[in-house]
Amino acid sequence: MNMEGNVECPGCGLNLPDRHLGFADRFNASGECLETYYELTYWTLAQQDGRFIHQFAVDAYEAQHARGRTRPITAVFGLIGLYLALEKGYTGRQVQLAHMKIASRRKDWPRLEPPARKADLTVMDVLRAETETEKEKMLTKWAESVWEISEDRHEWIREITEKTLFPADK
Repeated sequence: MNMEGNVECPGCGLNLPDRHLGFADRFNASGECLETYYELTYWTLAQQDGRFIHQFAVDAYEAQHARGRTRPITAVFGLIGLYLALEKGYTGRQVQLAHMKIASRRKDWPRLEPPARKADLTVMDVLRAETETEKEKMLTKWAESVWEISEDRHEWIREITEKTLFPADK
């Protein structure tokens, strides 16, 4: 908590009024930030056009907040999802299916060190957008911002994704 009566999220740095929601250890997030994320998930799940944009919000949030006691798979899968969406053009549904396929082929994941800096955007930037079109554009910008700060992991994420998702025939 800071002097203005706000709480800063340890995962993304989002500063919100302290409503005494505590710390969500599993998500490395303030309770206030996690509640904001849940608000976004209500919106993303309501978008029923087959692209399943909800997956982009899940991956951006997980990659941005993966520290501390979050499970190793959280950061890795968040970054894999961002890679597939942003560099390969996968829809959210295609990312979800890729996550399931990868999870069935590999169970052990390294714990990734958090990026040296925080992303420029947070879940709140998406929620502040006024129209559905603006929200969707901001969701993409947020995902790009989170992917960008993990640039030291990009090559490894590309390699492990391709190797696990499309293993060479033996």
